[in-house]
Amino acid sequence: VQLQASGGGLVQAGGSLRLSCAPSERRFSTYAMGWFRQAPGKEREFVAAVHWRSGKSYYTDSVKGRFTISRDGAKNTMYLLMNSLKPGDTADYYCAARTIFDTFNYYSASEYDYWGQGTQVTVSS
Repeated sequence: VQLQASGGGLVQAGGSLRLSCAPSERRFSTYAMGWFRQAPGKEREFVAAVHWRSGKSYYTDSVKGRFTISRDGAKNTMYLLMNSLKPGDTADYYCAARTIFDTFNYYSASEYDYWGQGTQVTVSS
């Protein structure tokens, strides 16, 4: 199973983008999914995550109020709506899934067992 991320691009500061992530198999069952990002020369960092069944969401402080994570169970797809983008949001964005049904640290990349390829987001000033 592969996670397929899309929706990245070049946008001016203040603009918006919506990222999508879907598994290559529709019967892929997830406990939670999340987005991480990695800027050039920096470590990968947590952005947002969602508990698949309840929809409870988690965000890093720098994106609260600007980004919204959501999921569509019928399409088995996760989204990240990014508003009021800033140049500091420029990075490769990666989606991830956790298929182990147990409580875990949403903010830790090592807790996710499936990863998609990155989709590049560039915010110009």
